[in-house]
Amino acid sequence: MKRHIAVILMLAATAALSAQTPKGWRVRVDRSTSASDPDAAGSVKFVTSGSGFHATNPQAAVYWNPANTASGNYTLKGTFTLVKPSNHTNYYGLIFGGSDLEGAKQSYLYFVVAQDGTWLIKRRDGDDTKDVSQKTPNDAVKKPDASGKSVNALEVRVSGDKIDYVVNGSTVHSTPKTGMKTDGIYGIRVNHQLEVQVDGLTKQ
Repeated sequence: MKRHIAVILMLAATAALSAQTPKGWRVRVDRSTSASDPDAAGSVKFVTSGSGFHATNPQAAVYWNPANTASGNYTLKGTFTLVKPSNHTNYYGLIFGGSDLEGAKQSYLYFVVAQDGTWLIKRRDGDDTKDVSQKTPNDAVKKPDASGKSVNALEVRVSGDKIDYVVNGSTVHSTPKTGMKTDGIYGIRVNHQLEVQVDGLTKQ
């Protein structure tokens, strides 16, 4: 019953967001279930900004356009400017290999970075998440400057037998492609209590 109510609330929130999101884009809010790490007040906002998009996230959310898909060998790119960091570590970055993103069987991989200079790769299947690679510090990940901002260009390079994960031109990790679902929808994930500008989201 609780799961059913949660799905109804998620769909209602998605409907409310549809009026403000860029044409063709979808939003799925991922509310915190941790009493020790609650969401902030307010509603998620995802709008066109300059040549890209601006995400304001009291709650975590995934953003995607169903027309944006990738398969086979490809490189996915996006430049993320952290405009407003949170008071603790939260992640933002790319999702790929997505399917059923609006349904109970949502599935995707995500490659994300955080303000503490770490990166993380995870897989989501339904309500469950699993580390593909645990959070790891790397000097390639830019931390916020005195103004609280940082810029990180992320890439996921899918080739015949491996996946390379790249931050600001440096490969921070590689995984075998075997067993990884990389064909599907790509998009953006921003965790709660963050504000992020996203530019140059492209697939090559």
